[in-house]
Parts: sequence; structure tokens; C-alpha cells
Amino acid sequence: MKFLLEVTMDDAALAKDPAGELGRILRYWGGNLRHYALRPGDGAAIHDSEYREVGRWHVADQTE
Repeated sequence: MKFLLEVTMDDAALAKDPAGELGRILRYWGGNLRHYALRPGDGAAIHDSEYREVGRWHVADQTE
């Protein structure tokens, strides 16, 4: 399996403070992952501090 996290950094809050926003995203999702089984197909949208969707994370089979 693979855990994939993709974040677009070219606008909104991520463009203003990329390190701060990425740190917040990683802390939030790191703490939130306990609510998921973490099996292939699990995933969710990722939002910045202004609640704009900026990416996704998901668990994939090794073949993806």
C-alpha cells in the first residue's frame, strides 16, 4: 500500500505562508488519521486554513 498526499501550493493561504500552511495540514491530518482504517480506497479532501480545498490524501494499492 501507499499513502499519498497531494497539495497544490500556488494560490491562497499556501502561497502566502507555504511552510506554515503545510505544517498545519500535516499536523491536522496526522492527528485525524486515527479515524480511518487506512485501507486502499480511503481518502479525503485537504483544506487550507481558509477552508479552501487544496488537495487530497488517499491510500492506494501498491500498483498505483
